Amino acid sequence: MAVNKLTDNKNIKRPELLAPAGNLEKLRFAITYGADAVYIGGKKYSLRMGAENFDISEIKEGVDFAHNNRAKVYVTVNIFAHDEDLCGLEDYLLNLANVGVDAIIVADNGIFSIAKKVIPDIPIHISTQANVLNVASAEFWKKMGAGRITLARELSFFDIKEITKSVDIGIEVFAHGAMCISYSGRCLMSKYLADRDANKGDCAHSCRWKYFLMEEKRPGEYHPVYEDERGTYFFNSKDLCLAKHVPKLISAGVDSFKIEGRMKSIHYIATVTNVYKEIIDEYFRCPEEFTFREEWIDELEKVSHRHYTTGFFDNSAKKEKTEVIDSASYKRTHDFVGVVKKNESKDGIIKVAVKNRISVGDEIEVLSPGKVFSFRLSSMFNSKNGEKIDEAHANYVVDIPVKIEIVKDSILRKQLTG
Repeated sequence: MAVNKLTDNKNIKRPELLAPAGNLEKLRFAITYGADAVYIGGKKYSLRMGAENFDISEIKEGVDFAHNNRAKVYVTVNIFAHDEDLCGLEDYLLNLANVGVDAIIVADNGIFSIAKKVIPDIPIHISTQANVLNVASAEFWKKMGAGRITLARELSFFDIKEITKSVDIGIEVFAHGAMCISYSGRCLMSKYLADRDANKGDCAHSCRWKYFLMEEKRPGEYHPVYEDERGTYFFNSKDLCLAKHVPKLISAGVDSFKIEGRMKSIHYIATVTNVYKEIIDEYFRCPEEFTFREEWIDELEKVSHRHYTTGFFDNSAKKEKTEVIDSASYKRTHDFVGVVKKNESKDGIIKVAVKNRISVGDEIEVLSPGKVFSFRLSSMFNSKNGEKIDEAHANYVVDIPVKIEIVKDSILRKQLTG
């Protein structure tokens, strides 16, 4: 029997905003910039071995920070495990429970069954890797005792809405970030070409490589398929962006909007989280009068990304090419140039950890939680010796006099030229 989670606009629930965190610094920035929850990976069992990831003491520190700021922490335990991978799993799960994580994210049926036995009080979320595409599959996981399902990315809005209204279980959808050319990320290409198993978290991103064709009877003769002079990248997917569709997903009863990117920078995490929080906040001020602001898309263009697509959400995958055929490179409109580490309000000085070159005279844009503004960099000083300098590079720490309030953990960036 269908379960109607929503009745009218007055009873629409506010969805969770779930952001990625590859280390403690990223966790702190995600929550500071508006995430209601973060998902992280431990040193084992996570599908992002390339991220720094967390040991148990760091998970505890992250959980404490999150809980002190009314946020939650979910830990990915989402590899597809062989028998040898299960050695030590029970102890690891008990450690996660002991430090107070709010849920674990699982794709493998065996890991799911072990977790239900070992840590029965910890909610289990089903990973997108489990390929939940239909009501029957969602019902199955509900009966098994899952608390939430992250739906497969190969679903349209109609599909998402059908599952959400039909099954009384938490529903999470990916709203933003990189997509995999393989079905829900279950790829063998990396294992075959680089002996790095994507299903154990060690993806070599083989889909981003440059490829040629070879005719069967002409071995060794490689024929480029010219899209342009840089080559062709027919396995290389665009990035997902559902920012404009947030109101539709809210009205459908989605419980959590997930941002991809545990290996992305703090600039990416802060910017994208801030944008989606603003959209959700604006919608709930008055759903009937909500108007999407193009400045939100402008903000999303400032971070490093591939061309955006809505993927399968509105069946655009049938109408447009969702792969990037002209390049494996990223695009952005702004450089991430620094982070405010300290604000000496009484002296009008901010201490900045420089990430990319800045120079006196630059127009600097400031991203703080909930707002964006600019100032002209008129002077700066080397924090080590007080020397006045005209230019600073990555790894410098500088003191910058300002006449406006710029809070700690603000992101500094400048527009790219040319």
